[in-house]
Amino acid sequence: MTETPAEAGTAPNPSAIPADELARLTDDIVAALKTVYDPEIPVDIYELGLVYKVDIDDERNVAIEMTLTAPGCPVAGDMPGWVENAVSAVPGVKSAKATIVFDPPWDHSRMSDEARVALNMW
Repeated sequence: MTETPAEAGTAPNPSAIPADELARLTDDIVAALKTVYDPEIPVDIYELGLVYKVDIDDERNVAIEMTLTAPGCPVAGDMPGWVENAVSAVPGVKSAKATIVFDPPWDHSRMSDEARVALNMW
């Protein structure tokens, strides 16, 4: 009897993208997201915890759900474009679409330790 990947303790890759390529794409997308900053805060949006979800479909289109530190953020109209431009530049990405969501609302608990150190928010 042959074990399925799930029975062997490893989940199958639900994507048509090979696992090693998906891992590289994911790492490169995270690196791209870390190049985008809110101009008023000296920490990137990824470490701030503003990125809620990143989906890569089988055609390598990337959908990003993100939020802002406040609904009235002065760069709310520009930020999705910055994110889309950064992620679209990743080799292998066909397209990128960023959507702003406010549920759940962002709060300081979403920040990484790196962001907390940079902002002295312990």
